[in-house]
Amino acid sequence: MTHAALPAALPTSVASPTAVSVLTALLEARTGQQIAAYRSWRLDTALKPLLRDQKLDTLDQLVTQLLKGSDRLIGDRIVDALVNQETSFFRDAHIFETIVEAIAAAESTGQRPRIWCAGCSTGQEPLSLAMLFAERQETTGAAMPEIIATDVSDAAIVRARTGRFSQFEIQRGLPVRRMVRWFDTTGSDWVAKPELAKAIAFRRMNLVSDQPPPGRFDIVLCRNVLLYLSSETKLHVFPKIAAAMRPGGLLVMGAGETVIGQTRVFEPSKRFRGCYETQGHPGRS
Repeated sequence: MTHAALPAALPTSVASPTAVSVLTALLEARTGQQIAAYRSWRLDTALKPLLRDQKLDTLDQLVTQLLKGSDRLIGDRIVDALVNQETSFFRDAHIFETIVEAIAAAESTGQRPRIWCAGCSTGQEPLSLAMLFAERQETTGAAMPEIIATDVSDAAIVRARTGRFSQFEIQRGLPVRRMVRWFDTTGSDWVAKPELAKAIAFRRMNLVSDQPPPGRFDIVLCRNVLLYLSSETKLHVFPKIAAAMRPGGLLVMGAGETVIGQTRVFEPSKRFRGCYETQGHPGRS
């Protein structure tokens, strides 16, 4: 009885401990973000497209290329691939109702409200805000807040500025009426209308090492970003965010995040459930 020949072993991108150490150290040095040992599988998943593009079989080969220094952009591409860019339109939709209430309260000061989206990824969060306040402007005449969106990833910011999304991306959180109202179709993609895109200033920024955008903000959205930072790094970042906020401003974090036990700079807001305010600010109820 003959047997069919076994297929040749497929290339594997499973990394050696040394390669894992180099890659995780690179990510933390560039962004402050950490990958726990039990989540090192993310390296393999996130870097597979880069391996294919570089015609490499393993993560060890990728690390060798990185350490050679012959490609100055390879480190940037590795970091861009490893930064978690999970996002969607109107993610945790209920929080947007709170943001509208907070902006309405901020308008009573007579200043134009300002919003900072820290960790904006590919732009769905600030675009959701722009849609929300553009629709509010149409019905009430209220001015559009200033929206500044930042992210550590150059690639994410480039994509966010284009306002271009696939059919899968556009359907995540957007009803058809908003898709049609605020986006044009280009082939199989959807592109944000110019009046929507121009409402947002996108900037590349490292939350850990760079200074915040100039001026003070009424609301800072920093959702599911600090999850990946060490406790020591958070102690550095929280005061930086607080210093960028106006008195009475709100910090909006992810649904599973809290400042309790993390910092004394912020405390839970008594006015806006699920949000945080700087300790002892004069506007607290």
